[in-house]
Amino acid sequence: MTKTVHFLTAAAAAAVLSACSAEPDTDRTDLETATTDGEAAALAGALEPGDFMDLQLGAKIVGPQGDEVTGTLANAEGNFADIRSFVACPAGMDVCDPKTAPKGTVYTYVHVVYPGEDNKEDTGSGDGNDSSDIEQATAFKMLRPAHGFTGAVGYSKAEAMAAIGPKADVVISCLDGALIWSVNPGTAGDQWEQAEPLTFYWQSTLPPAGPAPVYAIDANYTEAKGPGPYPEATAGYEAGCNAPSTAR
Repeated sequence: MTKTVHFLTAAAAAAVLSACSAEPDTDRTDLETATTDGEAAALAGALEPGDFMDLQLGAKIVGPQGDEVTGTLANAEGNFADIRSFVACPAGMDVCDPKTAPKGTVYTYVHVVYPGEDNKEDTGSGDGNDSSDIEQATAFKMLRPAHGFTGAVGYSKAEAMAAIGPKADVVISCLDGALIWSVNPGTAGDQWEQAEPLTFYWQSTLPPAGPAPVYAIDANYTEAKGPGPYPEATAGYEAGCNAPSTAR
């Protein structure tokens, strides 16, 4: 999948700064300053990110695998990340059952992504991880439209700060109805790398139909995909993140 956000290299950034004879703005990350028409378009269309820590969630949906689904983001070269996902109802709902949930219930899809592995032998990649050490992960993304998307989306800002540093920036964009969380450390930041979990979320008015191989990570300059809870395409809800926001 083509990335919608392109990053400046350190050399390119230095050249721009030299040409302008200006001091770098240490309060802004690379993704907050567009230098091409493509970057400007991506930033203009970026979705406002929420903070996972601000969410108030109720009970989780319990499926055949329990209340959480674990898996691996992989390709022919090996395993590149573990992923642990769950879907929760709003706060106040002690049981989250789509069969009995009121019409209009908003479901929060949560994905915890561990580049490389989560050091647990019995989940995901675990001790059997056979990919290269993850030195740079640049995006978590969906490979199909986010059916029923409400417009509410975000990530754990505290985790991003801990993993990547104060210059970290995550730009959330939409491509063909699918969500993309592009991760950039900024010119002075660390990389999102091996065993640094980040939590991403999005909200939908549709419950999951089951795990589907529709999630992916861009890491070490390759794409690796795997399963996670995903809603079934439903008439009137197929547009994903291209649909008007209904977030409250």
